[in-house]
Amino acid sequence: MPDPTPHEPSLAEPILHRAARIEDAVQEFREHRARRRGLVPTVIPYTGYGAPGWIRVLCRVLLTRRGLASDASYYGVRGWRSFTSVAVDDAEVTVTAGGTTHVVQSDRGGVVDVKVPIDLEPGWQTVRLSAGGMRDVEADVFIVDPDTRFGLLSDIDDTVMVTSLPRPMLAAWNSFVLTEHARRPVPGMSVLYERVLAQHPGAPTVYLSTGAWNVAPTLQRFLTRNMYPSGTLLLTDWGPTHDRFFRSGQLHKQQNLRRLASDFPDVQWLLVGDDGQHDETLYGEFAREHPDNVAGVAIRQLSTSEAVLAGGRSRAQERTRAGSAPWVYAPDGAGMWAELSRVGLVDADPSAPL
Repeated sequence: MPDPTPHEPSLAEPILHRAARIEDAVQEFREHRARRRGLVPTVIPYTGYGAPGWIRVLCRVLLTRRGLASDASYYGVRGWRSFTSVAVDDAEVTVTAGGTTHVVQSDRGGVVDVKVPIDLEPGWQTVRLSAGGMRDVEADVFIVDPDTRFGLLSDIDDTVMVTSLPRPMLAAWNSFVLTEHARRPVPGMSVLYERVLAQHPGAPTVYLSTGAWNVAPTLQRFLTRNMYPSGTLLLTDWGPTHDRFFRSGQLHKQQNLRRLASDFPDVQWLLVGDDGQHDETLYGEFAREHPDNVAGVAIRQLSTSEAVLAGGRSRAQERTRAGSAPWVYAPDGAGMWAELSRVGLVDADPSAPL
């Protein structure tokens, strides 16, 4: 009797979307051509996180001429340049830290996002990454102390930086045309984060966005230049998947929120977002699923003009929410500080206004 297992729908290989097959063919052609021109695999490191016993390694493997990560940073040029780089699919990346070495593999977009069993002390640490026998690069990782009970998670677009991203044409303009210096920080947010974290030493900071990994260097420079606290960027890879033309930004956020709850089951997160996208809905769902992992939710209220550009304002705050975590609303960092103080999430010093 023939074995029915290969025909089980749940066990069958996913049918690769036609767009994904086309993308793979184009990628293979570009990679082959780039290698013939002498370009070599280069690891672009991103900030990771972890706990004693493991780390989450984040990086991307691209082809560059000199094998230097700085070759892919595109400092001071238009955003579209970051989308012309050639990624290396299925590249082997060697991770070295804590006296151990592990070999991991990049995905279809050249991105490495894996958990590796490496034991490091709490605090900021570095790991060494290399691919294709080229020079090593260092990647920062923040190791969360087991006693830590608080974390800060923030959206980026229209929360720490004014972009009006939900409107497609403006999204393209911000991603492909503008330089990082044309983006505006939201008033008071960097000071807000600094003060919140000052009351929670050792707390992890995570920036969760639907932006593409291509713009990670640009976002990192923006955050650094505007004095936002160092933390992990969790972005996504644009392009088709096995079943759709483009990846779902909402699903990306949902999956990473759940992963953080799994990675740090004892940490309560202050979730910061805005009312122009889907942050309220996503945070509300997460708060209902994981009430013990939410310290509170802070939503930045867009201005009237920002809300128009964003395609409207969410009305989620008018709905009744289940759960005990407090929700606060304000248009900027100063207002959020006052609201967080009002509900007891921070201890405000009246002699030190924001």
